[in-house]
Amino acid sequence: MEDSLRRLQTGWLDLYQIHRPDPSTDIEETLSALTDLVHQGKIRAFGCSTFPAEDIVEAHWVAERRGLLRFRTEQPPYSLLARGIESSVLPTCQRLGMGVLTWSPLAWGFLSGKYRNGRDVDLSAGRPALNPRRFDPSIAANAAKFEAAGQLAELAAETGCSLPQLAVAFPVVHPAITSVIIGPRTMQQLQDLLNGASLALDDKILDRVDQIVPPGTNLYNPDGAWSPPALADAALRRRPVAGRAAA
Repeated sequence: MEDSLRRLQTGWLDLYQIHRPDPSTDIEETLSALTDLVHQGKIRAFGCSTFPAEDIVEAHWVAERRGLLRFRTEQPPYSLLARGIESSVLPTCQRLGMGVLTWSPLAWGFLSGKYRNGRDVDLSAGRPALNPRRFDPSIAANAAKFEAAGQLAELAAETGCSLPQLAVAFPVVHPAITSVIIGPRTMQQLQDLLNGASLALDDKILDRVDQIVPPGTNLYNPDGAWSPPALADAALRRRPVAGRAAA
């Protein structure tokens, strides 16, 4: 931490966030270390990123029981194509009074307006080059994303804005969202996204969005390669062979 503060040329951080749960470390140990940093004046507050609702609740319970400071924020992926956090993460954060800073409103660039059904995709350049499987139209799992992106682009045009502007305006509609993290690469992209931040979407537009991508639905895995240990580790889902018989 001292090295980080020195490189940043500051005496403290206003908000320090840990990224994704670490199944090999008890949450009490993590909260204890972060609480120490607050007491030492090195950070003002701390939060988590891409935590499932159950882990957020566990961390809150542990902090309360052990007299530790608690997570003040959660930083999840959220976009028109990835609405899974609406089912439990966002309601949980609301109940616990946590701020929510969402990331990837353009769905890894899929909502930039470049990708539609019937258009060729250069998988060797730009965003597709970083993760070809996410953009490859020949992969069946991507069909729903291409179809939804096309419909959302049409909706944006009817609304009088660009698809990226619609994408940035959408997350802040949810009452649990505090702010949206954007990642423009050019000044033109920045200006376009900032224009979207001031766009107010009415219920008619939002109802159309719900028809295209139903609430609580993920059309892709917004977490990328990360997967909860309970799903990624087969040993956590299977009893030893000798104990698998039902009788």
